[in-house]
Amino acid sequence: MLSRRASLGLTVRAVGGAALLCGWPAAASRIEGAGPTGFDMTGGYDPALDYPLAEKPEDPAMRESVSMWISDDAGRFGFPRFCIEALAGSWENRGVEANIAFPDGRVLIGSGGFAPVPAKRVEGRAVTLNAGPLTFEVVEPLRRWRMGFDGNAYETTVARQVLGERGGRTRRVRIEVDAVMAAPPWTPGEHAVRMGDRATESAVGAVGGHRHEQLFRCRGRFAIEGEAEFLFTGTGLKIRRFGVRNIGEFPGHCWQSALFPSGRAFGIMAFPPRSDGTPAYSEGFVLDGRRKAYAKLVEAPWMTEFMPHGGPVDVVLETDGGHIRIAGKTHDSTYIPQGRPMFGDWSLDDRRGLPFHQGGALYTWGGESAYGMIERSLPIEQMSSEPMMS
Repeated sequence: MLSRRASLGLTVRAVGGAALLCGWPAAASRIEGAGPTGFDMTGGYDPALDYPLAEKPEDPAMRESVSMWISDDAGRFGFPRFCIEALAGSWENRGVEANIAFPDGRVLIGSGGFAPVPAKRVEGRAVTLNAGPLTFEVVEPLRRWRMGFDGNAYETTVARQVLGERGGRTRRVRIEVDAVMAAPPWTPGEHAVRMGDRATESAVGAVGGHRHEQLFRCRGRFAIEGEAEFLFTGTGLKIRRFGVRNIGEFPGHCWQSALFPSGRAFGIMAFPPRSDGTPAYSEGFVLDGRRKAYAKLVEAPWMTEFMPHGGPVDVVLETDGGHIRIAGKTHDSTYIPQGRPMFGDWSLDDRRGLPFHQGGALYTWGGESAYGMIERSLPIEQMSSEPMMS
């Protein structure tokens, strides 16, 4: 087994007075000369950070994870989080979250605990992370990935999920996705850390050690047993995360992202105001097709209420160029009630201390629209009403 640092292949360097993992980009955010939008898709990140860990880490608390959120360009369905979570202390018992949601409220869930098979290796390097029916594969780091799912999922609805009901008719599901990155990576908190904000470094690190996310465009196929196959194009978000995760008393959050047809994009990660009313961490970015700019979150759709379809989820951001309002409406949704597991029957799942909304939303910015992701949580006592299913 490898030590924690060796398994990550990381060094530490000083940037702006703060010690950062080498995966955090120290370069300016404007990067030109490569990629379909004129960006270097690596964004100054070390490509090695995109690969799965080569070996089981020595530290039993180390976590390894890849996840994807995918939206069909036509809005027919969404995959609001396909994820593998592996814990070094139980390396052969991995959690899978697999959510499929439709705008009419239909949901299929393929989550659970599964064993892996040996990782695929190319030139001695592991290029896949897998567990049971789900596999993620690096084709070219920070530029191209694939996802495959072939397994069972049970039928339900978001209305049944709200009531806490689980289980249903089992259907075999097959999904193949080829994803090409369309924006440089973003690590929530990277701008604040560059500015020497150590409190933010600590807060964001609690979400899971090193973490970067990257928007992509994709093509794929999706089939449910006994139904016509979907061939689709779409957009999505890939998240690569590894490290020791200790979120303690999680206060809730709001996380949103979308990629528009013109190449514009945005992303936010925010935590609700502290109990004394002072602001907590929040940060975002906007991409105009030429330049990535950091943004201050002015307004977020905290989950004080839950409407799975057509609910308002607008975002207001402040950049050097002024305020930007991105209108949003929930489109396809899944719901995890307080105290229920996110990873099905996985024995190592931490049951949610808060209700969770994972879904897709239709966003509109400056006259163009795109489907994107949304994940929210909030203490149930701060929700103003029961979930509204209309």
